[in-house]
Amino acid sequence: MSTRKRQIALAVFLTRHGHHPGAWRQPGSAKSGTPDFAYWADLVRTAERGKLDAAFFADFVGQSGARTKGIERRHAFLDFEPLTAIAALGAITSRIGLVATVNTNFEQPYSLARRFASLEYITNGRTGWNIVSSLADGAAQSYGLDDRYSHDERYARADDFVALSKALWDSWDDDAFEGADKDSGVYLKADGAHPVHYEGPFHHADTILDMPRPVQGYPVFAQAGNSDTGRDFAAKHAEMIYAAAQFIEDAQSFYADVKGRMAQYGRDPDTLKVMPGLSFTIGSSLQEAQDKFGALEEKVDFSGDLNLMGQDVSAYPLDGPLPDLPEPENGKGRWRQLTALARRENLTIRQLFLRFNAVRGHRVVLGTASDIADQLQDWFERDAADGFNLIPPLLPSSLSEFVDQVVPELQRRGLFRTEYEGTTLREHLGLPRPANPNTVRAREFTEA
Repeated sequence: MSTRKRQIALAVFLTRHGHHPGAWRQPGSAKSGTPDFAYWADLVRTAERGKLDAAFFADFVGQSGARTKGIERRHAFLDFEPLTAIAALGAITSRIGLVATVNTNFEQPYSLARRFASLEYITNGRTGWNIVSSLADGAAQSYGLDDRYSHDERYARADDFVALSKALWDSWDDDAFEGADKDSGVYLKADGAHPVHYEGPFHHADTILDMPRPVQGYPVFAQAGNSDTGRDFAAKHAEMIYAAAQFIEDAQSFYADVKGRMAQYGRDPDTLKVMPGLSFTIGSSLQEAQDKFGALEEKVDFSGDLNLMGQDVSAYPLDGPLPDLPEPENGKGRWRQLTALARRENLTIRQLFLRFNAVRGHRVVLGTASDIADQLQDWFERDAADGFNLIPPLLPSSLSEFVDQVVPELQRRGLFRTEYEGTTLREHLGLPRPANPNTVRAREFTEA
């Protein structure tokens, strides 16, 4: 268990214009959807200036070719592939962590392990892997996947994927390449190599990774599952979990449940940071914040397809109730949150879209910088969160306002760092660096 003072962890979810669907129509947002690296670089530098733990890059991969109706009015998340982006961003930053979303349905463990190991050395140990196993129809069609695993099977495949990835990263001792001797001609420590002979239910390999062990041992594992299966996966593997809760009671229940499952996997609850998503709008007064948020809401376009967590509700009255719909295979936990909110507050589809879909079930806080800090502190101190995944509704302005106004307020309260104390993402989060089990076993054998 860490002995350092507990502080709020802060990551930021960066998108092209901001997370709110009305953001792209606001003054000051990015002028177009064309990829622009300089724009992303400025955002990440702003987050680093605020001493945030990490910048997080989602990946909404695979747009269905059959769903182009109304595409000209659709705010799409079309931008750089995350691993490519963090490679470039790692070269122009020095401390902030960089978390890339990678879907286990579209990758192979060996190639991904090799790329993450490379990125670890490019960034000097600042990478994180947001492990995703969802499989939307558009993505499956884009990759030509005919076999559709069930929800539980996809998590089982992801579990196998992570297990093999760890074995690959552990195929070299940490110091295997540190003893190159020009005089003797010995380039590496032969006993530092640990060939992988892996046979799992979905993946197999007989190899050794052609990259040294990552700087952090493994990239930091992030995950966002909310279903029962997703919570078990998080308890077993995740070190950051992006939760979704609009009310503190729900957040406290999720926090206790996931951390309570960790003991069965031999894990310390402190090695998992529960980080609910937080959308925020800051004003000099509550009224100003409400007005700024209202301006976003007014620009939401309800024409064309209306998608609520993967369900097309375009055929139903916009101002009518949510009909009874079958539970989707993707996003089961979020869908249950959405339907529970709809029934509890008798919301129309329009209200649900604005309340839930605009921020994907995350909490929305409006007010002054002090008000925002009060809300973060309350959830942090009442075991509802270890930190927050910030979801700026409008970029770049929302992020700059948070860094310039809320961060100093948290620092004054002793809740957030004033300077980075370490260099790796694990050090920022107070997470242990995983030992190589091959090295541990060899040491134990020698000592015995």
